[in-house]
Amino acid sequence: MIASPDDVLDALDPEQRQVAEAVDGAVCVLAGAGTGKTRAITHRIAYGVLTGAMQPTQTLAVTFTARAAGEMRGRLRDLGVPGVQARTFHAAALRQLHYFWPKVFAGPPPQLVETKIALVRDAVQHCRLRADRTELRDITSEIEWSKATQTAPDDYPRALLEAGRKPPREAAEIAHVYAAYEKIKSGQGRMDFEDVLLLTIGLLDDRPEVREAVQAQYRHFTVDEYQDVNPLQQRLLDLWADRARSLCVVGDASQTIYSFTGATPAYLLGFRRRHPGARLVELVRDYRSTPQVVGLANRLLAHATGEAAKHRLELISQRGEGPDPRFVEHSDEQAEAESTAKQIRKLIDDGVRPAEIAVLFRTNSQSESYEQALADQSVAYLLKGAERFFERPEVRQAMGFLRAHAISSGSDPEPAHLPAEVRAVLGNTGWSAEPPAGSGQAREKWESVAALLRLAEEFAVKWPDATLRDFTVELAERANAQHAPTVEGVTLASLHAAKGLEWDAVFLVGLNEGMMPIAYADTAAKIEEERRLLYVGVTRAREHLTLSWALSRTPGGRGRNPSRFLDGLRGTGSARPDAFRSPGAGRGPDGTVRPRRKVGPVRCRVCAKALQDAAERKIGRCLDCPSDVDAYLFEQLHQWRLERATEHSQPAFVIFTDATLTAIAEVRPLNERQLAAIPGVSRTKLERFGDDVLALCAGHELAIESDPDEFEGVPEPEIVPDGA
Repeated sequence: MIASPDDVLDALDPEQRQVAEAVDGAVCVLAGAGTGKTRAITHRIAYGVLTGAMQPTQTLAVTFTARAAGEMRGRLRDLGVPGVQARTFHAAALRQLHYFWPKVFAGPPPQLVETKIALVRDAVQHCRLRADRTELRDITSEIEWSKATQTAPDDYPRALLEAGRKPPREAAEIAHVYAAYEKIKSGQGRMDFEDVLLLTIGLLDDRPEVREAVQAQYRHFTVDEYQDVNPLQQRLLDLWADRARSLCVVGDASQTIYSFTGATPAYLLGFRRRHPGARLVELVRDYRSTPQVVGLANRLLAHATGEAAKHRLELISQRGEGPDPRFVEHSDEQAEAESTAKQIRKLIDDGVRPAEIAVLFRTNSQSESYEQALADQSVAYLLKGAERFFERPEVRQAMGFLRAHAISSGSDPEPAHLPAEVRAVLGNTGWSAEPPAGSGQAREKWESVAALLRLAEEFAVKWPDATLRDFTVELAERANAQHAPTVEGVTLASLHAAKGLEWDAVFLVGLNEGMMPIAYADTAAKIEEERRLLYVGVTRAREHLTLSWALSRTPGGRGRNPSRFLDGLRGTGSARPDAFRSPGAGRGPDGTVRPRRKVGPVRCRVCAKALQDAAERKIGRCLDCPSDVDAYLFEQLHQWRLERATEHSQPAFVIFTDATLTAIAEVRPLNERQLAAIPGVSRTKLERFGDDVLALCAGHELAIESDPDEFEGVPEPEIVPDGA
């Protein structure tokens, strides 16, 4: 425990020390990513308390997440000042509301509503409108934005135009629902999270005795992540700190990525205009990332425009040299996911902990291919900020419709082209090929269902004769593989969910036009926010950084362009193009795109009939054709799989399914070509487990040669033609 003010200051660099010593008046700290802002402000509070300039009970530190508030409390305890309060805006306001409301109104405050969905649904019905759960969530988001920006229901349509915001449905309808929501909520004596701030503001505004009590209680304020405050939070802060002895705000305009919630960097950038004489300190020493990562982040922002760009910070890395960032181009999204998983497997094999690796993407709908690719590599993963792909309600519902249609049309003598059939089934559920406007829950739901269609397109390329029933079996197997239990794993997260976190190795994937920037970023301001979002992703990496994109969504599909944000970054400075690509994909010697090899239909090894059933394709023969499985080899393979599954803490089927083991025990492959021809043996599994399997098969053949009588009647292994 640090006991003296000098100890507190000695632990800081010169700029952080300036922050710590500014214990009186107003101070604005512009702190770049990884520059130790939390360290600076907690040491400032500790220094103020230890020197007597601040009283712990009169000091309030405010941040935006309970996790960040908990971290600040822990650091302050370690510095010897446990009495300081560190809370979120809502937690601090709710505490004041519970204390003062009974004194003013002689009764408890309104009951807090944990979720608005039920009340919004009642409001929609009251307005004689209809909305599914996704639309309800989007309407809820609009109500939250309106309240955060202090927009009344009648002013909602005008505020939309001024903000350039696209509503999920007619503005007049949302305004009508918003008004009904407020009426129903108030009639039930309830309040939502925005009301916590509004009612606290009301008490402070209307009751001088409450305002004076709060202002006498708290004389020193610190606000973290100040670039994320919205007008409602700023109004509350103004009332809290009107008579404060000190007010310290810290933030980075280049990390403003939540404007869709009403957050704005205007208060951070205009702080010194509102507080003449305020001290300004810039933190630019980056302790998180290597010079290579920091250099890339600086170059990315060098092309930025707008008000925030005028105040960008040029970071200076304080770490030793590291590897150059990789820029990786892939033929299609599947190849991108497989390559990323292989690179992650190599990092883990080289000693990097899975928990120190992250794959970051723009939207949660992109997670499925990475969940599958990591499962194929036997790499555990954690999905942050979203449900696993196959657990999402819209995906489960769509899969249910696909299964039902597959059963009802299973006897159709002329099955439709798979992608067209999937598109038709999804269309019957209300899904359309055109995405909804805006960026809300409806768009995320659309993207997830669209990902199922892309899976169907990829499946049809690999298996041209596949039926809808085959595809539903494939989806079920993918879902099983992605539901493996995890304890410590690689993080999969959207760029928004990654804010405030950091890892040793970061993979920024899907960096294509239409995804980064996102397609609905249709103004200059929105484009710049997308750039800042990518900047946040880059600055999450401590050492290893890979940026990748795909030339098409599916093998042989329509061409796509890399993100415009990569212009001027690739091949300059510390960044360089990287040639790491999946086998069978990429560019040829002349620079043209080389498509991945298409796999022909699987034929029964007994009767040579083309196999349509997914289970038959897995074992490589018709189910009613005679089996020549080697029971002894199958048992050896089964035991080997159990050992590998235990070693990797994953279900056995993630290694190989029973059907694949059966096929191996029937074919008894003697080389990689024969093993790779067996359905269920992907490239990644061949590289990961091929040597083990071939060793078991070869050892079994030696056993047969040494004691031929023991295996009398066992047929010779069949040579499977390449590509069969």
